[in-house]
Amino acid sequence: MKIVGLHCSSEDLHAGQIALIKHGSRLKNCDLYFSRKPCSACLKMIVNAGVNRISYWPADPEISLLTEASSSEDAKLDAKAVERLKSNSRAHVCVLLQPLVCYMVQFVEETSYKCDFIQKITKTLPDANTDFYYECKQERIKEYEMLFLVSNEEMHKQILMTIGLENLCENPYFSNLRQNMKDLILLLATVASSVPNFKHFGFYRSNPEQINEIHNQSLPQEIARHCMVQARLLAYRTEDHKTGVGAVIWAEGKSRSCDGTGAMYFVGCGYNAFPVGSEYADFPHMDDKQKDREIRKFRYIIHAEQNALTFRCQEIKPEERSMIFVTKCPCDECVPLIKGAGIKQIYAGDVDVGKKKADISYMRFGELEGVSKFTWQLNPSGAYGLEQNEPERRENGVLRPVPQKEEQHQDKKLRLGIH
Repeated sequence: MKIVGLHCSSEDLHAGQIALIKHGSRLKNCDLYFSRKPCSACLKMIVNAGVNRISYWPADPEISLLTEASSSEDAKLDAKAVERLKSNSRAHVCVLLQPLVCYMVQFVEETSYKCDFIQKITKTLPDANTDFYYECKQERIKEYEMLFLVSNEEMHKQILMTIGLENLCENPYFSNLRQNMKDLILLLATVASSVPNFKHFGFYRSNPEQINEIHNQSLPQEIARHCMVQARLLAYRTEDHKTGVGAVIWAEGKSRSCDGTGAMYFVGCGYNAFPVGSEYADFPHMDDKQKDREIRKFRYIIHAEQNALTFRCQEIKPEERSMIFVTKCPCDECVPLIKGAGIKQIYAGDVDVGKKKADISYMRFGELEGVSKFTWQLNPSGAYGLEQNEPERRENGVLRPVPQKEEQHQDKKLRLGIH
C-alpha cells in the first residue's frame, strides 16, 4: 500500500475535487479516506474515476447538516443524492472504524511521553512543571472533540440516519461507535501532544546564519509541528520491536495551488520496517544487546527515511524547497541519502546527535553541510515575543484571521488518498 496524495479543502474546492485535479484517472483502483462523508459534487467525480473504496469519518457530512434553516434542506437533498450515487456505483463507500487493539492507547501514551521531543523539554527545563504534557493533551482532546464529534447524541443519531447509517443508531452499535470515535480522538490527541506548543520550544537552526535564503527559512512552527505529528503517527506502524521511527516529506512549490495546503504538497512518507514481502521470522529482530552481531537487525531493517524516499509519489525538484520530518535524528546511513536526494531541509530531534552506538551512529548529522537542519530546541534567538514566520491562524493550510466564535463543524478537514 502506497500513499499517493494528502489533500485538504481550500476556499474554492473540496478535497475530493482537489484529488481529482491532482491525480485524475490515476485514482483508478485507489482507496480514498475522508474526514467527512463527501458531498455529491465530489462523489460523482470520484466514482467516475474508478476508485476502489471510499472510507469516511461518521460525523457531520461535507454539506453540513448542523446548519440552520435554508441550507438544511439542501444538505438533506445532497445526502439523498450521495446515497443514490453510492448504491449505483462500483466503488465501496463505507465507514472504516475498527476498535483499537487492546492496550493501544496505553502504549501510545507511554511512548509519547518518552519520545525525544518531550524528553528534550524535561532535560532542558528540569524545573518545569511535569504536568505540562498532560495539560497539553487535555487541550488537544477538547479541540479534536469539537472538530470530530457531534456533542449531542440525539443530533448525531439524526445525522447518521440522514446519511444512510440508520443501522448504527441502535444500541449497542451506536454506543460502540461513539466509544470507538472517542478512543481514536484520544489516541490522536496523545500523539499530537508529544510535539507540544510549549515554552518557546520549536524547530530552529542552531546557527541561524544565511537565514534570508529561501531554502534556509524555516516553516511556521505550527506547520512544522503538524508535519512532525504526521511522522509520529507513522512511527506506530513500525516493524521494529524496540524503536518506531516515522518520516514525512513535503515540498513547497513556487506558487500557491488550488489545494488547501497552499504552495506545499505531499511528496512521500515511510516508517522503519523490514523489506517488502518478508515474513515475521525471515530476518533477525535483535538489537545491540545480542552479543552475536550476525543475528542483529541493523543490516536488514529499512529506515523510515529510506522508505519515504523509495516510495515517494512525487519527484524531488532541485529548484523547490523540499523538507523531511523525522521523529529521530537521521543516522549516518540516512544522512547522505537525504542530501543526495536533493532535500533542502531536515526537521528532527537532536537527542542522539554525535552519538556512536554498537551498530548505528549519528556523527554525520552534526557535520552535514548544504542542507538546513532545524532541530527541536528552545528558541536560540531568545526573542520570545512573536515567533518568526508564525501565521495568525491556519485552517487546512489557509491563512485566516481568528474569529471570536467559529462553527467548528463547518471546517473542511483533512483527506487522505491511498493507493
